[in-house]
Amino acid sequence: MPENNARTPEPPREGAPGADADGMSPSTISGGMTSDDVIADDVADGSPSAPPSGRRSAAPNTEPAAPSQLFVWLKEVATVVVIAVVLSFLIKTFLFRAFYIPSESMVSTLDVNDRIFVNLLVPEPFSLSRGDVVVFRDTKGWLSTVPDEPNGPFTWVQDGLTFVGLLPDNSEQHLVKRVIGLPGDKVICCDDGGKLTINGSPVDETYINGAEEPQIRAFDVVVPEGKIWVMGDNRNHSADSRSHLESNGGFVDLVDVEGKAAVIAWPLNRITVLDNYPAVFQNVPAGG
Repeated sequence: MPENNARTPEPPREGAPGADADGMSPSTISGGMTSDDVIADDVADGSPSAPPSGRRSAAPNTEPAAPSQLFVWLKEVATVVVIAVVLSFLIKTFLFRAFYIPSESMVSTLDVNDRIFVNLLVPEPFSLSRGDVVVFRDTKGWLSTVPDEPNGPFTWVQDGLTFVGLLPDNSEQHLVKRVIGLPGDKVICCDDGGKLTINGSPVDETYINGAEEPQIRAFDVVVPEGKIWVMGDNRNHSADSRSHLESNGGFVDLVDVEGKAAVIAWPLNRITVLDNYPAVFQNVPAGG
């Protein structure tokens, strides 16, 4: 019988090279490297060893915290408010200004409590025309003295909003009337038919309040240079140029004119563009 050369391998002896302490050989990793070799390499090249099983090292968060939505919203609101205030102030200073109507002198063109916008570009650089409704400062004492009202807790808020143009001026130191005579015009009341005449031409004043028959109050004036003659549409309830002949001849200085009333802005059911009735004055010849 041929001799069987196969031998049963002997288990490694305790303490022999290549054996674990418990007599087991180390596990091998592909490429013939042992797990001990891998750990040694990690340490050797300076890379950190793997974290314990089940743990991950968290990278520090270096990104800045995003601003809160409330802060962003408040910033946007503040920006819009500032822009609105600046634009309103510029418009009120150079283009339009709001005024409040406290009296009935211009009914039915303007009612009590109407809010109007006044074009500040008239009378400069654009000139006035007969029939224009104008707002002017009371520098001749036409208005009675108004006692100062006590300041309330929010008076400064109202004054500030009025200053920037977000509220109408209700200081009651301005008047609103219609321009009847320009510099050089001769204005007479009245002819045999009871009509007003300008430079000898009678005019049919269709803007007068038709609810009452206007009372005849005679006058005969020539408007000086730099002044205008004004009258209210509600003739029987208007203390206009006719009522102040003893003060500057009843004339209004052009330098006191704030501007031409352009539109009624409030209340909503009365929003309209104000008319200066050019057809009424189209046949009036030039004055002086």
